[in-house]
Amino acid sequence: MENERLPYLREKTKTLTIEPGCYIMRNKQGEIIYIGKAKNLRKRVTSYFRKNADHLPKVEKMVSHVYDYDYIVTDSEFEALVLECSLIKQNSPKYNILLKDDKGYHYIRISGKSWGRISAAKQLVDDGATYIGPYVSSFAVMQAVEEANTAFCLPTCNRKFPQDFKKGRPCLNFHIKRCMGVCMGKISEQEYAENLSQALDFLRSDSANTIKVLTEKMETASERMDFERAAQLRDRIQAIRRINEHQKVIYTNTPDQDVIALSQNTSQASAVVIKFRNHRLVDKESFMLGEIESIVAARSEFIIRYYSGDREIPKQISLDGEVEDLELTERFLTDKAGRKCLLHLPQRGEQARLVEMAKTNASELLGQHSGASGREVAALDELARLLNLPKTPEYIEAYDISNIGSSDMVAGMVVFENGRPLKSAYKRFSIKTLTEQNDYGAMSEVLSRRLARYFEEKESGKGFGRLPDLILLDGGKGHVSTIQPIIEQSGLNIPLFGMVKDDRHRTRAIATNGGEIAISAYRNAFTFITRIQDEVHRFSIEYQRAKHKKTGMESSLTKIDGIGPSRAAKLLRHFKTMHAIKEASVEALLQAPGMTRPAAERVYRTFHETE
Repeated sequence: MENERLPYLREKTKTLTIEPGCYIMRNKQGEIIYIGKAKNLRKRVTSYFRKNADHLPKVEKMVSHVYDYDYIVTDSEFEALVLECSLIKQNSPKYNILLKDDKGYHYIRISGKSWGRISAAKQLVDDGATYIGPYVSSFAVMQAVEEANTAFCLPTCNRKFPQDFKKGRPCLNFHIKRCMGVCMGKISEQEYAENLSQALDFLRSDSANTIKVLTEKMETASERMDFERAAQLRDRIQAIRRINEHQKVIYTNTPDQDVIALSQNTSQASAVVIKFRNHRLVDKESFMLGEIESIVAARSEFIIRYYSGDREIPKQISLDGEVEDLELTERFLTDKAGRKCLLHLPQRGEQARLVEMAKTNASELLGQHSGASGREVAALDELARLLNLPKTPEYIEAYDISNIGSSDMVAGMVVFENGRPLKSAYKRFSIKTLTEQNDYGAMSEVLSRRLARYFEEKESGKGFGRLPDLILLDGGKGHVSTIQPIIEQSGLNIPLFGMVKDDRHRTRAIATNGGEIAISAYRNAFTFITRIQDEVHRFSIEYQRAKHKKTGMESSLTKIDGIGPSRAAKLLRHFKTMHAIKEASVEALLQAPGMTRPAAERVYRTFHETE
């Protein structure tokens, strides 16, 4: 619905200054619904109200509610950034990114007075249990509980002690030495309580201090010649050390840093912040950002909003991509922290691996909200970045040509929606205009027919009436350069690329109009493209084989006097298989469209006389 105030807003914007500043959008009730900053106020505000503007749905909805706007001129773009941050923090406008997460307080719970268990809890409950906390990070709580239970071999099963002593065999955790096997009834309550106490000391202090204390106790036990006790303590120390060594992502060479990554699909975006303090991974925060116009702009806005509160700003923040106004953002963070803060975009090594881990977590979060898997979201996101697409390709069409020489030339079209095959949208094409083998000509015919069907059916928005976000051709740059003019001549703007195979028919690269893009280093995108290429090849070749088989059957029928190509095709459509035609009686044959009794009798005699 178009805003009736647009003529007024356009007229007002004509006189707006070209200086930097902040603009404040208000609805009819005077409520602030959006706050933004601009290097050039007139240029930026005009972009919202111009005619035929191609806004994202979220922006379009915001514009439809704008009744008026205010603005504040600043001396510099940096001042505009600081002012924007302050105004957003005060007003929390509806259409700005709202950093809503699932954070609350979290606790470590120790149940019961005897045979206690260590677990994570989200609330304090008056249930007789002991609680350690509160902690802000659920991640840290879950990790600490798992480490303590593993290192001190405490049970995590649902059995109750001492009621369930000797009521069943010990579980797998006992056999892999992750549980002391309390259920066998051979552990005394005193020994269990001592282990639990050590685990709580481990949780309240740190692993280095716990190892120091346990080492002293082990040496004391050894001096008393209590070798069994010394061996138990030695095993406990080794378990704690194994935990530290096993969790390789827990420690980094950079003492204090945050790692931030965003993931995006066509309707929304997510962000994940992974925190490292004193070389150790201590927390992970996740946010849904809603619909965003540009991931670069969203990344900048997210960083400013995230650190504008009371959060600690580390010396280094590693990012998964570019930000708008890098110098301004670094300056904002540096001024707020009171020391230098570096925004880092790693390309290789440990930092790149940490960014990839954050990216995977952001994709998983987005997948949970969109119904896709994290791997599918990551593949689409990576593919969009690799091909420099304007948005994540939600709806992808892929084409392949299949033929045997110059006969039975066909094409297959497969569709992937949100990273998954949409088999109801698959289409098959018989090549009609060619009599000789010509892959380029066949692909041209297929895409021309497909685009023509779009204009016929676009009102439906389904099937051929829906335009893809990306078209992939099974072929190299020759195919792309042949089809690109057809798309341009149609007046449509659809990204087009080819899928290149090596000599062993394995996916090797993505073809553009002017060259190739290597994809083997991009694991998610590479796997996804390989899957698409294999699927479209399978689909097209199955159709080609089926058609070739059908053509062979039709030719065997046309050898019968009175059975031409049309009647043969109708027979096959009616009976489905040659076997059914051979088994049919004359009366059954007469039920096929276009059949006469003389023709039916000749078909019947042909097969039965042969027998």
